[in-house]
Amino acid sequence: MSAAQAGQLPDAQTTSALLSRLAAELGLRLAVRADGRAVLVRADGEAIAPWQENYPYLERLDKAGYRQAKRSLQIELAKLQRWVKTSGERLLIIFEGRDAAGKGGTIRRLTENLNPRGARVVALEKPAGDEHGDSYLRRYLPHLPAAGEIALFDRSWYNRAGVERVMGFCRDEEYFRFLADAPAFERALVADGVTVVKLWFSITRAEQLRRFVDRHADPLKTWKLSPVDLASLDRWDEYTRAKEAMFRHTDIPEAPWTVVKGNDKRRARLEVIRYVLSLFPYQGKLPEVVGHPDPLIAGPVSTLPELGREESATAPTQVPLSPIPRAGDPASEQRHGPVRRAGIEPAAMPAGRAGESLVSLRADAG
Repeated sequence: MSAAQAGQLPDAQTTSALLSRLAAELGLRLAVRADGRAVLVRADGEAIAPWQENYPYLERLDKAGYRQAKRSLQIELAKLQRWVKTSGERLLIIFEGRDAAGKGGTIRRLTENLNPRGARVVALEKPAGDEHGDSYLRRYLPHLPAAGEIALFDRSWYNRAGVERVMGFCRDEEYFRFLADAPAFERALVADGVTVVKLWFSITRAEQLRRFVDRHADPLKTWKLSPVDLASLDRWDEYTRAKEAMFRHTDIPEAPWTVVKGNDKRRARLEVIRYVLSLFPYQGKLPEVVGHPDPLIAGPVSTLPELGREESATAPTQVPLSPIPRAGDPASEQRHGPVRRAGIEPAAMPAGRAGESLVSLRADAG
């Protein structure tokens, strides 16, 4: 049994050796700074900025601009939550993506000033034995938002299409059944009145490795390392293929995927908040604050493919640092429309439960 399957984290020496080998595969190596922290450098020792790889901006968003924009957008989030509560809206936001791509940090910034009574973060453990089969999707029903609630899934049922598929934690027939069932399940959620927002956080391979090196070196971040996380570093291509297959089967009009480029965490966090706010006509909305999501950072799968090192020749041209917010920028108009719910026909539930409503399934699952 592998360390990942056993849930055991390799010792520090083994982890360092793994990180060093993966760095060498990228033409890099680990170096120790004067303060004792390990960093990634080129083979000749030259310092690098991995976050700039295939990224559309030449500079990171500065702290002052980030904090100012974040505060303004978080005020808008508070308005959105009040509107969700009074209108009875049910908002489900799914956070998926590469390990260390910034999902958790974005969730914290999105929720840090919301009322926890109406905004829940759901992060389920791996499924129990009886949740691997036909009831796999049903395990999430008790955690769906009720009327007036926002539920944020820190990973979701898409574990089956990603880590479970790549790491061999599910059987082939379970995986293929999931790809067939998930779109029908989500169409049923939308027909039942749930707004489903699906976010995929993208990150380049070198930047992902840099963040793992940082986690390994910082005692306050080692909790973020798991055996499965470390195993994922050695399976970049497998995860890429799994992600592309997932997009092909589950990027549906009723619940489309939005790709978020996460190499610059600050930009990613702001554009996710901006995107969520852009979907709703909540009371007191300030268009000049919300603006439009930056199409270079957050957009549809078709316009923001996740690029690997071997695809760098087709990377978008870098452009100067953009102002925040981007209200009125014509380029920003090229984005997702709001999640569409009108004219959706109720879809069948996953095989074996066809014809049953979400209400009855929620009661059974509870």
